[in-house]
Amino acid sequence: MPRSRRAALVLAACLGTFLATLDISIVNVALPTLQTALDTDIGGLQWVVNAYALALSAFMLSAGPLGDRYGHKRVWLASVVLFTAGSVVCACAGSIEPLLIGRAIQGLAGALLIPGAMPILTHAFPDARERARAIGGWSAFSALALILGPLVGGLLVEHGGWQNIFLVNVPIGIVTVLLGAWGIPERRHPQHAAFDPLGQVLSVVWLGLLTYGLIGIGEAGALHVKVLAPLACAAVAFVVFVRVETRVERPLLPVWLFRDRQLVRANLASFVLGFSGYSSLFFLSLFLQQAQGRTPAEAGWQLMPQFVMTAITSMLFGRIAARIPLHALMVAGYGLIGAMLAVMAGFGASTPYLPVGVALAVLGIGMGLAVPATGMTVMELAPAERAGMASATMNALRQTGMSMGIAVLGSMMSVGALHRMTAAMQAAGSAQADTLARQAVMEHVFAAGRPALLDAYRDAMAHGFSIAVLCSGILSIGVAVMLMVRRETEKQSGRATAACVTSSQPE
Repeated sequence: MPRSRRAALVLAACLGTFLATLDISIVNVALPTLQTALDTDIGGLQWVVNAYALALSAFMLSAGPLGDRYGHKRVWLASVVLFTAGSVVCACAGSIEPLLIGRAIQGLAGALLIPGAMPILTHAFPDARERARAIGGWSAFSALALILGPLVGGLLVEHGGWQNIFLVNVPIGIVTVLLGAWGIPERRHPQHAAFDPLGQVLSVVWLGLLTYGLIGIGEAGALHVKVLAPLACAAVAFVVFVRVETRVERPLLPVWLFRDRQLVRANLASFVLGFSGYSSLFFLSLFLQQAQGRTPAEAGWQLMPQFVMTAITSMLFGRIAARIPLHALMVAGYGLIGAMLAVMAGFGASTPYLPVGVALAVLGIGMGLAVPATGMTVMELAPAERAGMASATMNALRQTGMSMGIAVLGSMMSVGALHRMTAAMQAAGSAQADTLARQAVMEHVFAAGRPALLDAYRDAMAHGFSIAVLCSGILSIGVAVMLMVRRETEKQSGRATAACVTSSQPE
């Protein structure tokens, strides 16, 4: 492939993923403006974010076979067009209902875009070192989108209105389609692609219900019927889904994915990467704004060390991977992520920015190692004709992990902050400590209306943040230890097998 077409392919893949990832976070800073402009309540406002996350998670797993069957280029370009169209629907919305429809369309397209980039890059770069460099750059763009979302969203809303956070996707989408149409070669494996209509429906059902239930934890609590009912239905749908997958000739989720222990560990690591690493951006933004009092724009700038180091590490990943095994890079990446999240658990409302910035930078190095190393490991372990399915599974697990991390850890953060705030109110002699603390933590009413106790509120939010990131850090360190121990066990097993073979040979 000519160098110019390959460059167009890489840029198109990066821009496509940038679009889908940017819209995970860009709307957050526009929510107050949207509430006023569309005359909606808090519940409707929450679904502006949740509609995208729900569609993204629900359709992620079923996206892989479409590329394998109909062609990775065709499906990927169609998803860019669909995402751009969804952005136009959002920008033209005059009420909350069409906005939610547009967000769901964006989520569906994002479910095709994000896993679709990996097989395109893998096929375009057969050389391992070049492939590592390309995937590293792609990972950097993904991190850039997550970091820049709140910052770009704030600037666009401030200088032109909430519609701009969606209209900005239109020129990017057009450029992405033109680059992809020219640079991406068509490739498909219809004879190996999954043919499992029932499995696809069931995957959408159980992933959608799971995500819906997890979202509800932060709104209603873990024991509310709004949470328990969809989670129970998701469990039933998952059991039926597994039974279907074991009986279909060409299943959506092949059993071989779970027979290869290395592949299982890599996919488990991908889930934890979403649960701990990706969700940490959400909590870090809350910590900087609610615990340390930064504005959304200030928080965006202060998160930049993480992106900068993620970008630098990702761009150098090809050279690093040429000298250090992927497995060692995975261990280092998850270890650094876990260690820095554990360190951040010691931060408080008055912690100066220098240690925060240093921890963010090291966390960025960990992300820059873990993301491409995990993706390349899955691609190397999976057969070429199943690359789309393997990539979709890995990304579905990571996205589900991020949704679950935000929901579960967000609930832990809220509960921890609520307990600390209640204790502070009781110590201050308040007669309605529970009610006022709940209003402060859940609705931010107390902090706005009672500035004298703002320090107690910020301390409570910092306490909740510490609980969330400590749990995330322990989980990431656990994955690093698992990868390290399993690798050593496999080495010892291999040496024992070699010794047996040698001893059995005649002299």
